[in-house]
Amino acid sequence: MSSAEDETQTETEEAQWSQWMVNAQRGDEASYRRLLTRLGTVIENYVRSRLGPIGFEEDIVQESLLAIHKARHTYNPARPFRPWMFAIVRHKSVDMLRRQSRQAPPYDKYAEEATEQNRLTEPGADALIESEQLFSGMGATSRQALVLTKVMGLTMAEAATKLNISESAMKVRVHRALHELRRHLETMR
Repeated sequence: MSSAEDETQTETEEAQWSQWMVNAQRGDEASYRRLLTRLGTVIENYVRSRLGPIGFEEDIVQESLLAIHKARHTYNPARPFRPWMFAIVRHKSVDMLRRQSRQAPPYDKYAEEATEQNRLTEPGADALIESEQLFSGMGATSRQALVLTKVMGLTMAEAATKLNISESAMKVRVHRALHELRRHLETMR
């Protein structure tokens, strides 16, 4: 599919989502069900493409859908739907990552199994990233800094706000995390 076709499909999809939300705001339950069903799939794909197999993607999807439900009255049909929705999803993803980082992240306990399995079946950088092996040897603070800024795409200021630290402290964390990642990659060679 060409980029023009992709753009047309995205615009058509966004127009449909927007119409379903407007109908839902007016009380149309069938439109609302269609919207949430479609968004569930879109959110899950988005989370997996940004974070990989982290073990709690479904939790992020459910939290995001619940937040969209609670915030549905704030959607303004005169504005694009996609940015409104993905802002909610990004915030819920970051919130969930923060919650998970306070505990032992679920993918840490599977990292060794995934690492060994991928060494046998999928050599290369793509396999490394997909298996979360890339972050397995890093500390929680470093992993969190990279996930927020490099994977989730938050700015330094946004990531710092999420972590309740200064922007300069966030920059230091990212710098140190990248240095730690380089060392980790060199030991994996």
